[in-house]
Amino acid sequence: MGRSKFLAGFALVTASLAAATACAGFRTPESLIRNVYAHYGKGSAAFSNGLPRDEDTARQFFDPSLRGAWTALHDAPYDFLVQSPSWRIGPISIATPRRQFDRTDVTVTFDNEGRAVSLNFIVVNTPEGWVIADVESAHDSLRMFLAQFRR
Repeated sequence: MGRSKFLAGFALVTASLAAATACAGFRTPESLIRNVYAHYGKGSAAFSNGLPRDEDTARQFFDPSLRGAWTALHDAPYDFLVQSPSWRIGPISIATPRRQFDRTDVTVTFDNEGRAVSLNFIVVNTPEGWVIADVESAHDSLRMFLAQFRR
């Protein structure tokens, strides 16, 4: 009986930790970026339709000030994170040109359907982990883009 209580307790703690880490943030800026672009591959439907616009995804990937705008996006002409309405992205290169205490700039470059794309992710470290505060392209930022196409 003691062993089964121990295993039940262990399972409960493990599930609690898994739920806590799924709520928001990632352990490193690089893992955050890799997890964003995992949603732009070929494979299961959950991981090939782009980064979802639901509240759970917003909480996991974005700073609180950006979450509402992410979920409220409506009729955007393209997906800002791949700079196109469709995608077939090649290998992703991740560089961290600037690290500060709780803020890091992460430059991401990749090929999307034969077109070079370069974005600068501004990520911040929250108590829950690293999340996106903004993304800058050569002509726009994610915040401005989301504000333009908000419902």
